[in-house]
Amino acid sequence: MASGKWLVASRLILLFLIIGGVGTAFAQNATPDIPLPRVVFGVDKAQSVEEVSVTLEIVALLTILSLAPSIIIMMTCFTRIIIVLNFVKQALGTMNSPPNQMVMGLGLFLTFFVMAPTFNRVNEEAIQPYLAHEIDYKEGIDKAIKPIREFMLRQTSEHDLALFIRASRLPNPNSIEDLGMWTIIPAFIISELKTAFIIGFLIYIPFLVIDMAVASILMSMGMMMLPPMMVSMPFKLILFVMVDGWNLIVQQLLLSFH
Repeated sequence: MASGKWLVASRLILLFLIIGGVGTAFAQNATPDIPLPRVVFGVDKAQSVEEVSVTLEIVALLTILSLAPSIIIMMTCFTRIIIVLNFVKQALGTMNSPPNQMVMGLGLFLTFFVMAPTFNRVNEEAIQPYLAHEIDYKEGIDKAIKPIREFMLRQTSEHDLALFIRASRLPNPNSIEDLGMWTIIPAFIISELKTAFIIGFLIYIPFLVIDMAVASILMSMGMMMLPPMMVSMPFKLILFVMVDGWNLIVQQLLLSFH
């Protein structure tokens, strides 16, 4: 029995030696090793001014990309649009239809549509002259902010602007041009929230009337255990489809940006 075990063990050792010899011979006859890439991070001396400008452009682009969500939400019409669309979902009672991704996508495309004239001005007055080396980056930033600033001021109420001017404890500005962006942006945001909630309230009224009518009918019939929302939802959907609700809501949203 012991001799049999030694025989099996010797055969296994011989098999491993053969496999190792074949693998070594294959490695020796194989193609040369492919060098692995190495990533190096560092700062080197620039050979020309163009190299420095390209580096600054890359840094600025990465900064803009990292701040893009905040810029889209806080300095454009996205806030008003997305709040109104969510009010529509809640008023209809269809929490999962349309999905949140679709609502966000519609809000983004409507934002790009409304902001297209402003973005075109930024491109023509700031980005293209900077890329053509006609202006420096400081002047480019000032010209890029100007159209966005004008858009925000058109949508901001004087009452909200006065609030932040008083809260800043700074002297009263002589003109709109003297207002800083740190004052305009928060005033613009709360103005957008106020407008969005007003539109949402007007959207809620007809659907609330339907819910109250259905609830009254169910109580008069003694069907108090049946949820009124379950019965009223089909009627609200029929009403919304018959009046072409999405068209009306988008139309009013677009007209609200004067």
